[in-house]
Amino acid sequence: MAKKEKKKPSVNVWKREQGWDKLDKDELAKLDAYCDEYIDYISNAKTERLAHDIALQMAVKKGFKNFDELVKAGKKIKPGTKIYRSCYGKTLFLAVIGNEPLENGLNLVGSHIDCPRLDLKPSPLYEDDKLVLLDTHYYGGIKKYQWVTLPLALHGVIFKKDGTKVQLDIGEKPDDPVLTITDLLPHLGRDQAGKPLGTAIPGEALNVLIASRPIDKENDDKEVGEKTKLRILKLMKDTYGLEEEDFASAEIEITPAGPARHLGLDKSMVLGYGQDDRVCAFGAVKAIFDLKGTPSRTAAAVICDKEEIGSVGQTGMESTFMENTVAELVNLTVDKYSDLLTRRALEHSAMLSADVCALHDPGFGDVSSPHNMPKINCGIALMKYTGGGGKGGSSDASAEFMSKVRTIFNDNKVIWQMGELGKVDVGGGGTIAHFLAHYGMNVVDCGVGLFSMHAPYETAGKLDIYMGYKAYKAFFEKA
Repeated sequence: MAKKEKKKPSVNVWKREQGWDKLDKDELAKLDAYCDEYIDYISNAKTERLAHDIALQMAVKKGFKNFDELVKAGKKIKPGTKIYRSCYGKTLFLAVIGNEPLENGLNLVGSHIDCPRLDLKPSPLYEDDKLVLLDTHYYGGIKKYQWVTLPLALHGVIFKKDGTKVQLDIGEKPDDPVLTITDLLPHLGRDQAGKPLGTAIPGEALNVLIASRPIDKENDDKEVGEKTKLRILKLMKDTYGLEEEDFASAEIEITPAGPARHLGLDKSMVLGYGQDDRVCAFGAVKAIFDLKGTPSRTAAAVICDKEEIGSVGQTGMESTFMENTVAELVNLTVDKYSDLLTRRALEHSAMLSADVCALHDPGFGDVSSPHNMPKINCGIALMKYTGGGGKGGSSDASAEFMSKVRTIFNDNKVIWQMGELGKVDVGGGGTIAHFLAHYGMNVVDCGVGLFSMHAPYETAGKLDIYMGYKAYKAFFEKA
């Protein structure tokens, strides 16, 4: 009796599944090489200033020109020109000018390079019981208890009275000393253990231990009572030429010490600090660097500051930096400038708000929306809306734009999935999307999923990391 052929299903069931089997050997090799480069980037880009500077150095090597210098010279720019514009060393705009007029819009990918951390207070240095500590103020949404007993590094800049810039980088090299925040031992921590996690370690207790040895007798100053602090002040003076007053003109951050690492015995993941949102920022800048030829529409990547505290300030997306930059671009690409052309350019633009999202974690399934939460190594996540409690603070992308992005990804073999941030009434969060949607442009959130978001060490899947880059490149070319 002849075997009956199996009928093909009359409907397609859309499954959320890992994408490893969809990649051939060549693309898997590209994935591994890309992730190695990414690990190196986030291991060195520990602050927004460093993330900016490394991306800028890469841009210059790729032939990008300083846009502010072109503006001063009043030179018209042609299709194919590669430009960069820096905003106070913390936000960076990169663009490749396309063949179409700018009033037709840009293809934008925007991400942020600031991350949750500890900042030193303006007068941070003090001595207590012959220990020297640094007083800190946490930046962004952190779980404070996660920051104690870790090896910590110190990064930042100090400007001396004469305006000289001193760059600090302590705790990253193998022979560097590290810093730490002490915690109470369990033998004496019964009362602490009974407190809610959010109050067990108060913000004012996040004081960083940096010294315990008093100054040598031959260098002692009899009039100064704090001998351990005096030793640190002398060290600052001898090593960097700094005075204590110089902390008033400083930006110093405390981050976890050490490099990002391959995670898992199969090396299928990455563990590292600051993946929210440098994983998307790196993908955006790499994608614009790898564009071939002149794009149809102008492609632009912006990696910005201050997202973790509301995108406020001169380097945040709430500022006019983006709008002013587009206006200057329009001015150098047309014969006669008009504000209407700038408005058209912004309104007709399309953007991926490249920010991370939370992965479904089976260890915390009670807060997850398992049918809608992204899953690790199932591809880049599209989130039609973010916000919280009734989509508050969300731009909510249109169905028409979702259709366009979905088609671009499918046509370019980008592995993707839909995403949402947990159960509806549990919490929520926002991105830079609504700041750009303000201009009338189409925007949707599109980013890499993470475990342990905002922790000192976050986890991302390598397939998702690579698909972020691939998605952003396809969007630059086809949107």
